[in-house]
Amino acid sequence: MNTPQTTLRVATYNIHKGVQGLGPRRRLEIHNLGHAVEQLDADIVCLQEVRKMHRREEQYFTRWPDLPQADFLAPEGYEAIYQTNAVTRHGEHGNALLSRWPIIAHQHEDMSDHRFEQRGLLHVEVVVQGRPIHVIVIHLGLIPASRMRQIEQLRRFIQREVPAEMPLVVAGDFNDWGDQVRRSLGSIRLVSHDKRHATFPARLPLVQLDHVYARGLQPLGLEVPRGRIWWRMSDHLPLLADFQL
Repeated sequence: MNTPQTTLRVATYNIHKGVQGLGPRRRLEIHNLGHAVEQLDADIVCLQEVRKMHRREEQYFTRWPDLPQADFLAPEGYEAIYQTNAVTRHGEHGNALLSRWPIIAHQHEDMSDHRFEQRGLLHVEVVVQGRPIHVIVIHLGLIPASRMRQIEQLRRFIQREVPAEMPLVVAGDFNDWGDQVRRSLGSIRLVSHDKRHATFPARLPLVQLDHVYARGLQPLGLEVPRGRIWWRMSDHLPLLADFQL
């Protein structure tokens, strides 16, 4: 008899478009990231800075995958959902969610606060052990005032789109290491683990830019993989959060 799953593992990871370095010294890390995502063994993986396509990099790197990065990174048996945040001269990138559990709905909302930064949120509904759980993948802006306006937009979106009694996870790169975002989300019952875990910069992490907030789920633990193999793949480290179902 199969034992019902009692915990939920959520990972968030800014993959820096699958490329590290600058100019002629840049290197393709998307294949290593594929192995890394599999090793995380998360039920739900929230990804930021995921490329759907990039014509210039496809020509530069001979091993560029034939699939969009979200589909390429999805372990066997996982579903992948991607939505574009930014359209650039050579391609586009955005947020993605990978799930080992069935996905029954998804939508995207533009969160661009000014013309210099294209941002968005990805809202996905996943069914875990027969129980619907809402997940929002987010990547906020670099300017503090802009981030707070985006948080207010997020609050309005949740109030409009997510029933109050439903479990909810909000994960991603918040580009914020203070308490203002934490307090604002706390006012709508979204909480994170008390202990901080630095995720940026990956080589010598000093601040936590990446967070997993939740309501209707009991936090169990938080983990950040470390070491050379991790800081070579992206400028962020992944963050793993475990919850009691």
